[in-house]
Amino acid sequence: MKIIRPKKALGQHFLKDAGIARRIAETLSAYRGLPVLEVGAGTGMLTRFLLEEAHDLSVVEIDTESVEHLRRHFPALEGRIIAADFLRLDLHTLYPSTCCITGNYPYHISSQILFKVLDAREQVVCCTGMVQKEVAERLAASPPAGRRTCGIIGALIQPWYDVEYLFTVDEEAFDPPPKVKSAVIRMTRNDRKTLGCDETLYRQVVKTSFNRRRKMLRNSMRPVLGTEFPGYDMPVFDKRPEQLSVEQFVELTLIAEDFLEKEKRQAEKTPDSHD
Repeated sequence: MKIIRPKKALGQHFLKDAGIARRIAETLSAYRGLPVLEVGAGTGMLTRFLLEEAHDLSVVEIDTESVEHLRRHFPALEGRIIAADFLRLDLHTLYPSTCCITGNYPYHISSQILFKVLDAREQVVCCTGMVQKEVAERLAASPPAGRRTCGIIGALIQPWYDVEYLFTVDEEAFDPPPKVKSAVIRMTRNDRKTLGCDETLYRQVVKTSFNRRRKMLRNSMRPVLGTEFPGYDMPVFDKRPEQLSVEQFVELTLIAEDFLEKEKRQAEKTPDSHD
């Protein structure tokens, strides 16, 4: 049997603990009957248990060695192995209705994977899997208890998904062992249909505020609102970004939206005043 060696360039750390793989597969037990896409199937450790769970399973794998291994050892996946980069897939075309995503995600692209899921949130009703422990903590953190771990990724994903930190996984569960601990998370799509504010501006507000997370918002938000914004004495600007809930970020975005719209209207009127 040909041994597949983990490739550093692909950030591969193959899961070797069958008990952990089974527990990850079980995170989707409530979604039997829905299509499931496993990202980065590798040697098929998780794949095996997903098939045992009787999921309508497809896998996407970029590594050609792993693709051949999966084709040889998992005949049930005939026609369901996608040899491609997950980040380049069109999930809207692949799953025009709804689906679930799972996997042992490469650490160096785990945030990109989760943001791709976010962009396909009308298709992806549940996303589970393994990420770096620090990323899992940031995903699930909420103020005030999680202030120290609150960050951009949580503030962007939590409006649309209920995030659960399920369990921690030690380094020894992988080959080769990573230098950090891992954790399994579950993101379940909630009922929110709209933020109630401009979503692009919301993302800008979140990213800008966390870029200077040690500063109060009256300082960190100046790249968006400028120095002439008259509302810096409002209570929300006395806070730091990790103190804000999703709803408070929405409130902050609405404040910014109102001010920027007034500035835009004023700028459009200014040339007319010289006529």
